[in-house]
Amino acid sequence: MDDFAKALETHDYQFQKGQIVQGKVFQIDHDGAYVDIGGKSSAFLPRDEAALRAVTDLSEVLPLNEKLEFLIIREQDAEGQVTLSRRQLEIQHIWEKLATMQENSQTVQVKVIGVNKGGVTVNINSLRGFIPRSHLAERDNLEALVGQSLTAGFLEVDRSNKKLILSQRLAARSSNFNLLEAGQLVEGKVTGIKPFGVFVDLDGVSALLHIKQVSQKFIESLDKVFQVGQSIKGIIIDLDEGKGRVALSTRVLENYPGEVLENFAEVMTSAEARANRASAKSE
Repeated sequence: MDDFAKALETHDYQFQKGQIVQGKVFQIDHDGAYVDIGGKSSAFLPRDEAALRAVTDLSEVLPLNEKLEFLIIREQDAEGQVTLSRRQLEIQHIWEKLATMQENSQTVQVKVIGVNKGGVTVNINSLRGFIPRSHLAERDNLEALVGQSLTAGFLEVDRSNKKLILSQRLAARSSNFNLLEAGQLVEGKVTGIKPFGVFVDLDGVSALLHIKQVSQKFIESLDKVFQVGQSIKGIIIDLDEGKGRVALSTRVLENYPGEVLENFAEVMTSAEARANRASAKSE
């Protein structure tokens, strides 16, 4: 019972694993540093937990008697001493920063460090991320990407499972989206034809030309008007970056109902003049 009572005395219940605490380093030795965090016993910070980068001189990153933040990574041992980390606190802050960047649809620079069948592994602020092959601009010669810096957007930021999945294509789409605006004449390639409309690729941004926006005249089948791979021009009538939507129209380029169906090549050739005229009418 006496031993149990002593153990209770030495145990400081205010310190738990995963908690962020403030303290001051008061002693540095070869294995690490001793920190006063206001407990019954001093806390210990192992050398390899001092910083995210490799450090030879601990005093560089752990100045004596300066108030710093630490993460508790191991609860008290038999002597009542907790183990601390600055390295894992930095990692925690990086995850939080990346999650915020994902929420704000921001992009980030990453360095390709490896290749596997599914894509490439990248270094991002000292964390390891992954870009699937389908989300790379260069999908054939992945080995050539090793050592290169890429701009990427975030597909998944999951700290609990240490999953960090990125997309180069998403970043390109976001960048290109910023160049688009309503009323603009754009050119792209048909990537798909559905009963309700035609999908058009605008340098990585997918746009929809709805069947009702093709011509002022009724259309029975879009397959008779368009084909996959075909280049077409249209005016942006609506865009929503949050939902990744761009709506196009070719009917506003017509001089008379059905002109797109009867004389498509002529409408496309003079699209710029027609777009200017349509813009002047709407003003």
